[in-house]
Amino acid sequence: MRDAMESRLAGRLTELRVERGWSLDELAGRTGVSRSTLSRLERAEISPTATLLNKLCAAYERTMSRLLAEVETEPPQLVRAGAQSVWRDPGAGFTRRSVSPPHAGLRGELVEVELPAGADVAYEGPPVPGVEQHIWLLAGAVEITVHGVEHRLVAGDCLRFRLWGGSRFRCEGPEPARYALVVVLP
Repeated sequence: MRDAMESRLAGRLTELRVERGWSLDELAGRTGVSRSTLSRLERAEISPTATLLNKLCAAYERTMSRLLAEVETEPPQLVRAGAQSVWRDPGAGFTRRSVSPPHAGLRGELVEVELPAGADVAYEGPPVPGVEQHIWLLAGAVEITVHGVEHRLVAGDCLRFRLWGGSRFRCEGPEPARYALVVVLP
């Protein structure tokens, strides 16, 4: 199932680039990702990291969840636990479950994330400037940096913001951090 999703994701990334009339070189210039990496990604030879997907999402002006939902079938109104798509970042090792995936006509989505101890994930900028995020920490502890300001969250804390610049998520451990992420498009 994972290979099928990655294959559909590779195909969708190719479609998005072609729809815009961009060459691989032009996309590389827009994202800072090498042409060879983009080519291998579009051929499903490599699994994308969250950082790489975030750069592509910024170029294509969509959230990561929306991009991942585009490679799934139309989600039903009721999303059963077993039908929720799960994606694992091969670099940082974190897991992202699309609990309530993007849907036509809805601006919000709900994602469950688990960061393993030692995970450190940084994003240069948001995929959609001004996207609203609410992060409710369910277990563990995590340090989240938004617009250069560090916030240390423990279980039960909620951090909310509109994202215009970079962000960073660090789980120093010793336990993994698990949180619910609510994303609302501007």
